[in-house]
Amino acid sequence: MSKEKAIKDMIAGIGGEENIENAWHCMTRLRFELKDKNKVDIAKIKELDPVLGAQFNQDQFQIILGPKVGEYYTVLANELKLKDAQSPEEEKGSKQKVGFVTLFMNIVSGVFGPIVPAIAGAGLIKGLIAGLTALHYISDKSETFQIINMMASGVFTFLPFFLAASAAKIFKTNQYLAIAIAATIMFPTMVDAAKAGEISSFHFLNLLPIPVFNYSGTVIPIIFAVWAMSYIYGWVNKIVPEVLRTVVTPTLTLFISGFMALAVIGPIGVYLGNGLAWLVQGLFDISPVLAGVVVGAIRPIAVFTGMHHAMTPIALQNFSTQGYDMLMPMMCMANFSIVGATFAVYFKVKTPKEKTIIVSAAVSGLLGITEPALFGVLAKYKKAFLAATIASTVASAYISFFGVRLYGYVLSSIFSIPAYIGPYFVYAISGMFIAVAVGFTVCNLLLSKNDVENANRASLQSAQ
Repeated sequence: MSKEKAIKDMIAGIGGEENIENAWHCMTRLRFELKDKNKVDIAKIKELDPVLGAQFNQDQFQIILGPKVGEYYTVLANELKLKDAQSPEEEKGSKQKVGFVTLFMNIVSGVFGPIVPAIAGAGLIKGLIAGLTALHYISDKSETFQIINMMASGVFTFLPFFLAASAAKIFKTNQYLAIAIAATIMFPTMVDAAKAGEISSFHFLNLLPIPVFNYSGTVIPIIFAVWAMSYIYGWVNKIVPEVLRTVVTPTLTLFISGFMALAVIGPIGVYLGNGLAWLVQGLFDISPVLAGVVVGAIRPIAVFTGMHHAMTPIALQNFSTQGYDMLMPMMCMANFSIVGATFAVYFKVKTPKEKTIIVSAAVSGLLGITEPALFGVLAKYKKAFLAATIASTVASAYISFFGVRLYGYVLSSIFSIPAYIGPYFVYAISGMFIAVAVGFTVCNLLLSKNDVENANRASLQSAQ
């Protein structure tokens, strides 16, 4: 089935183009905001060849397509004539009210999804250079290190620019004005003053204080700033005469939004980000093993429901404030646990087609994309999903006990192994083996061939 035909069938299954309020994607899923979710024919959508799964996550509809989601989104965007930047007043009036948690999850997944390739690529390079430095193949004083470090650290240093561009699409506002806001908070005057630590604030008109912060690598401040800017843009556009909008609207929007970002939104965002990191760190302070148990247990279901992106800002905030993170290693343990349980199912199924699907899903999981395994295999065999959750909990508690940490954002896969080279390397690697072994063993113990036959029979009945 061609991508064009698949997308047209998906749109029809969703209830037609007129039922789609907004659409975006993350690394593996098309995500939709719909006007009427009762018009969706989930069974019909699940039958389409490229679809690995489909579900509602509160008020958001998700179609899981795997690593090729970007290619399908391009076709979808052309079919729906989605624009990169639309004035907010064109869209917001018709949006249904949703809960804060749903809204937050939609925003986080929408903002981070498109930029994950840049973060993952830079993170892997960062992990490789860290490993080579730890093994003394490259000196951190050499020019070679400096050159590679520029490639690895550029994305994270200037992360607000990437987030601004992505957030502008989600909030349907002008992308270049959003980037201008990122440039405002990232201007060398602000960054250098924060690094020098000699002053705590600038003063506007000698009256209003502008707190000094280093916004390099921060997440929440720019997302909130662009969100606010989308409303400011709409408000300004309404009060400015049409003949003056081309020049006056962007001028006033940039001035008001920039001032708000520097004086209010940015500082609040920094405090919120630090607060999230503090809460997570508090869990580690109570008990590293408890932190591992909690995060490890919720990670598989978080990925399954699409809520896993909520942890990304916390991890990035940890890298920014502490120089390391202990959440990402747990995410890695969860991925390997899912792979272990998936491999176990291979020995329970009978048909070559099922075995091929399972191998493909497991290999994809080793490369950091676990949705094919979760939706194509573990969702079908619930005891296998439980086995992956148990393994994730055990492995995460194990590495937390030994204090395994990561010093740069790396996609959780076999390619992230070099990023763990250092004092905790042996515990990280043994944790990966534990995750796969426990997932495989527990799945073998829990999942019988009768369970597999019953699951297949139920799938056939539901398809009829």
